[in-house]
Amino acid sequence: MTATDRRTAQTNTPIRLAADIGGTFTDVVLETHSRRHSCKVLTTPRQPELAVMEGLDRLLKTSGLDGSCIELFVHGTTLATNALIERKGARTAFVTTEGFRDVLAMGFEKRFDAYDTNLEGPTELVPRPWRLTVRERIAADGTVLLDLNEDDVRTVGAQMRDARIESVAIGFMHAWGHPGHEQRAREILASILGPDVSICLSSEVCPEIREYERFSTTVANAYVRPLMGSYLFRLQESIRQKGLRCPMLLMMSGGGLTTLELAARFPIRLVESGPAGGAILAAHLARECGLNKVLAFDMGGTTAKICLINDGQPERSRRFEVGRAWKNLKGSGLPIRIPVIELVEIGAGGGSIGRVDALQRITVGPDSCGSEPGPACYGRGGELPAVTDANVVLGRIDPEHFAAGRMPLDAALSRQALTHHVGDALGMDAFWAAAGISEMVEENMANAARVHAIESGQDLDNFTLVAFGGAAPLHAGRLAQKLGITRVMVPAGAGVGSAIGFLRAPVAFEVVRSDLSVLLTMDPQVIEARLQAMRAEALGVVETASAGAPLDVVRLAELRYVGQGHELRVRLPPASDGPINQAALETLVEAFEKAYEQIYGLRIPDGEVEVVTWSVTVSTQQQAVQPIALPDATHQREALSTRPVWEPALGERCTFGLHWRIDLRTGEQVTGPALVAEDETTIVVPAGWVARLDEQGHLMMEVQS
Repeated sequence: MTATDRRTAQTNTPIRLAADIGGTFTDVVLETHSRRHSCKVLTTPRQPELAVMEGLDRLLKTSGLDGSCIELFVHGTTLATNALIERKGARTAFVTTEGFRDVLAMGFEKRFDAYDTNLEGPTELVPRPWRLTVRERIAADGTVLLDLNEDDVRTVGAQMRDARIESVAIGFMHAWGHPGHEQRAREILASILGPDVSICLSSEVCPEIREYERFSTTVANAYVRPLMGSYLFRLQESIRQKGLRCPMLLMMSGGGLTTLELAARFPIRLVESGPAGGAILAAHLARECGLNKVLAFDMGGTTAKICLINDGQPERSRRFEVGRAWKNLKGSGLPIRIPVIELVEIGAGGGSIGRVDALQRITVGPDSCGSEPGPACYGRGGELPAVTDANVVLGRIDPEHFAAGRMPLDAALSRQALTHHVGDALGMDAFWAAAGISEMVEENMANAARVHAIESGQDLDNFTLVAFGGAAPLHAGRLAQKLGITRVMVPAGAGVGSAIGFLRAPVAFEVVRSDLSVLLTMDPQVIEARLQAMRAEALGVVETASAGAPLDVVRLAELRYVGQGHELRVRLPPASDGPINQAALETLVEAFEKAYEQIYGLRIPDGEVEVVTWSVTVSTQQQAVQPIALPDATHQREALSTRPVWEPALGERCTFGLHWRIDLRTGEQVTGPALVAEDETTIVVPAGWVARLDEQGHLMMEVQS
């Protein structure tokens, strides 16, 4: 497809709006037929919709459009995540089977740090007095061992009413496959508590085996549902007042879009929506540019996210943790089982705070100063030095042009904070304190990327780093050097990358069902019937928002060797190949063993393979992308000016040429060390690297041969 063909296709593109609420900035993007408008607005934590509306007002004014012209609004938010981390959700009760009251407290019954005698687990969302039990029991095969005691349900309902409980989670044993008792308990409780109290069933939120994860996910959904439902409908009313009459879709953690109503019902699926948008963008760019192996690097104001993308598809999972409470260790957070894009998220953003620890070492994060008060240079009352303060002092950020000049920074406040909180303790000035903070945050991110790659059975030698988010282009070159990566892409609109990713995401919904059986002993007809029923359920959700678009169906199985405790996700043959038969099951076993060998280096001789969970995802088809070639450089772009900037690879200040990205033309080359500035971020081109602009406006940086 030529550039002319693309412009012609764009004339049929609807006018769309996207908003991504982060911990520090809210990114808003408006795509019209001919161009993209974007802005960054400081997040308003107490009323997040205010920042969205401020950004919308700004873009409508810039574009000269009226709100009624917008045909689609896509939104992602960290509100649910923050409520879980800060424990600011609804007053929640949990109703479970008698004898299982303390499952939430016992968790996995193992220590996440075997040698730390002082460790503490995450604070429970539901305190023990409001974990209530009723008499009932269904066996794993569906046999009713003990009928639901409805008097018990009425008793706990009265207790919750008197305590003014705002939300209820119900989780009974083996309800993942046999939900009858949960459904009846909801009917009784709803009649007692009334319509204002939210009631969530584990059989609807997370219909899978493993009661701790199922209960934890259901409780988390109940905990944030009143907050999220209220916020989403407030936001909908706000955009209606601006004249928007378009559908509002929400970005989910698994990389698909869903309706407002479904998002309000299952808000736990939105927990990782912002990072998912970034991964979707990186996957789209990988397909567009013919990049088979991509390391997506998203660094905003609060966190950095790293995701591996192979053959244009991000890695996916069905479990992750929220709010790790102890030294960021795996196992110290709340386990959540939902469809999620597999990524590593660490406390390394522009607002991450630098300090000196008890061993006289510079450390960075994981805490962030956010938007209130923000880094010291914001001049909003922040006194602690953040990564952004370090970048100002190191010369990477121009204080006068930050956020398109709408938010000038105070470099003197940065120097003061760095000197007082880091430099004085280590006998160094503000500049070297800033260099130490920069080096530490980059090493933290590089180490997270190395570990993630190793855990996935991959090495990063042949990967391309795709950097987006307000802070990522500042650090991408140095991160690539640390990882041995020789090519970096900074896409057009990198500063608001996740919001742009929202506009590339498909409408999608995943349905899962647990079914623990040895795979080759199962009846293929029974499997096919179950998959068809799951497809119909997912289709009912997607069709309401797909506007008649062509649909894709992806079917997966979570498989393991008999006796093991964890699974691998393996793709089933497409439905177009015909119904599931014995040959298809044998092919599935072979695919599992091949994936197992790639990760663990061996196969288990004579090991039986069992299925734990089936999954069916229905989504709108992603637009086919024709790979584009990077043109040869036509000539060297001369710098507009120069200034001294810290070059960590050389360990000294160097003279960096300054360029404005808007001035670059296709194929023009910028030789490092250089800065390429734009309204929403700045790209650091290290010494020994060259950068060229492709015909889509993406900046490709490579080690100079």
